[in-house]
Amino acid sequence: MRGYVKRVSQKASKLSQEQLVSLLDDMVEENENLYSILESISAGLLIVDNDFFLLQSNKIVESRLNFSVYLDDPKATSCPIWEIMEDQEIGDYFKKCAEKEITNTTEDFTIMTSGGSVRFITITMTPLVHGGETTGKIILVRDVTEKKNQEVLLHRMENLANLTNLAAGMAHEIKNPLGAISIHIQLIQKALEKARQNNDVLPAPKFVEDHIDVVNEEIDHLNKLIMDFLFAVRPVNASLQLKKPGALIQNIADFFTPEFHDNNINVKIVINDSESRLLVDEKLFRDVIINLAQNALAAIQTKKKDDSTPKDYQGEFTIECASRENKYFITVSDNGCGMKNETVSKIFEPYFTTKANGTGLGMTMVYKIIKEFSGDIQVESQEGKGTVFTMQFPLQQDGTLAIEEA
Repeated sequence: MRGYVKRVSQKASKLSQEQLVSLLDDMVEENENLYSILESISAGLLIVDNDFFLLQSNKIVESRLNFSVYLDDPKATSCPIWEIMEDQEIGDYFKKCAEKEITNTTEDFTIMTSGGSVRFITITMTPLVHGGETTGKIILVRDVTEKKNQEVLLHRMENLANLTNLAAGMAHEIKNPLGAISIHIQLIQKALEKARQNNDVLPAPKFVEDHIDVVNEEIDHLNKLIMDFLFAVRPVNASLQLKKPGALIQNIADFFTPEFHDNNINVKIVINDSESRLLVDEKLFRDVIINLAQNALAAIQTKKKDDSTPKDYQGEFTIECASRENKYFITVSDNGCGMKNETVSKIFEPYFTTKANGTGLGMTMVYKIIKEFSGDIQVESQEGKGTVFTMQFPLQQDGTLAIEEA
């Protein structure tokens, strides 16, 4: 049709009025067909010029993104698109793309709806080419909330698959307190039976009370086991949003660094990638870093107390962030007492602990949270030299992938 219109336009002066009307009707019909196609696309669509002034859009994009004016309002085309964006982060993203002349890129965002729920949005930008030149940008806006929720559900199902091992461990832990309770109740029963046979003469003072104290202690122990078990198997209630881990870690470090300095321990935070974002729950992410930091503090303090440790020993704690090969790595290391190979192999198992008052669930929860973030965690440790935890998370698609998609 484009070639036909171009050829006819070259001979427009020779056409009759009837032929011109027919040509105009054909163009109107083609325009309506193109408009119908735009409105039928499931993704939101924004077409902008090189200065990011709006040229064309479809209706669904207004349900994907929040604008300060309706896109069919003349005000929408009188300024760059970021000036009518209500979401500051997305607006800044468009502005950055304009300033740095970014043509191919894909970025993920989380937005809050008016009802208070979180939606996950993927924005893909490709060049608008006309006559062999780039005249603008085509911006596709997809709602990927259901896909993200399915991924979260899959991870939770994988976590539930570990319930068999947890239940077996729980049964083993419960057996001993129940056995102790049974023995002491039997002893009480025998004492009472003997008292009835001996003219109701009671046993020695505190005889029964001592047995009851043991029973109560074991009941408290059972109650703690049950609470710990529920804590271990309860699904992680994560509210995932795209956050910059570098900024989060810096804020968390500001919280625990004074305690480390009070114990004469150097803290080093190295953020090699401060711009990448991960899909995490900020509170749970903080719990992970604090847990690892506290374990490192304990390991360094233990090494300081060891008689074989040199007097000039200086505690060191480091968190380093970097990205490579579409993955984001967070490395947490210390030069503390380290761990035996046997301890390393069991560190993420429920109820395993080397601390006198430990529950054995701290590192289990760290593992669960990392998995909830679609990540992985590995540990390397050498007894007497220190420990390194390496967490890795998938990065969102970058511009290279966007080119391949386009």
